[in-house]
Amino acid sequence: MEAKTPVQAIDLLQTNLLTPVVLAFALGAVARLLGSDLKFPESLYTGLSIYLLFAIGLKGGHELAVAGLAAIWKPALATLLLGAVVPLLSYTVARKVLRLTSADAAALAAHYGSVSAVTFAAVLAYCDALRISYEGFMPALVTLLEVPAIVVAIVIARLADRRESAGTGWGALFKEVLTGRSVVLLAGGLLVGRFCTAAAFERSQPLFGSLFYGVLVLFMLDMGTVAASRVSEIGRSGWALAGFAIAMPLVNGATGLALGYAAGLGVGGNAVLAVMSASASYIAAPAAVRIALPEASPGIYLTASIGITFPFNLAVGIPVLVALTRYVHGG
Repeated sequence: MEAKTPVQAIDLLQTNLLTPVVLAFALGAVARLLGSDLKFPESLYTGLSIYLLFAIGLKGGHELAVAGLAAIWKPALATLLLGAVVPLLSYTVARKVLRLTSADAAALAAHYGSVSAVTFAAVLAYCDALRISYEGFMPALVTLLEVPAIVVAIVIARLADRRESAGTGWGALFKEVLTGRSVVLLAGGLLVGRFCTAAAFERSQPLFGSLFYGVLVLFMLDMGTVAASRVSEIGRSGWALAGFAIAMPLVNGATGLALGYAAGLGVGGNAVLAVMSASASYIAAPAAVRIALPEASPGIYLTASIGITFPFNLAVGIPVLVALTRYVHGG
């Protein structure tokens, strides 16, 4: 089995960390910690969130249409199952071990049940470097993992509120979740992308394709300021939060490996799905959580997802899970 040298591992880490997305988040956090008055207007944040969520859904729907049902249904089913199992597991650990509020635990569940697009790109590059082939429809599974995990996490939070306050019934609960702005944008974008023609999709790309990365950079700059403003709230979890952010990717990754193997994915596709399961979203999940669970602390869920899990996966999680997948497949 070919292994990365220390120099190659450092180069991979630098390549993925020294990007405008990550550096913008760091800039926003440092600026706020230094007392800067940098702050995005709420209307601008709302506009950025709407754009990102719809663009993610639109792209995922198009990729589902290109992949075709016959080739993708088993891996898609495994991915949807992951989108339910991982947030439930993450929520339980966050509540029972970290002793977080239901809103903070659900926010973590949304992030860890969803997927990091940058980590996904990194594992593809890692597999390419090792000449490990993977199924071409893997990008379509990214959106399939993002949407249900966020919905499940929001449902969990609403159920917890319902139990604690004897709130509305099931019908009103699911109506609130399914008609919420974040779910409508993700799921609606998925449907639009799935059923629009290829030519119509291409005409939308000057807005939803070319500009996506630049909008994401601005969004992460704002998220950096928000996370830093709530950083004092991390103290109640302390080292336990760091342990969660390191242990959960490995547990979730092993779960993804098992389900991918059962779905018949090859070694490359299974490794990619395992890493997808291990990753934590910092694009769709923060945008959705800030809309649906405004009471949750960004200082907790952003610090865990982008501050700890993201670099951990790039440096450790990807090579460990790829090696484990190859071992399971006997290659």
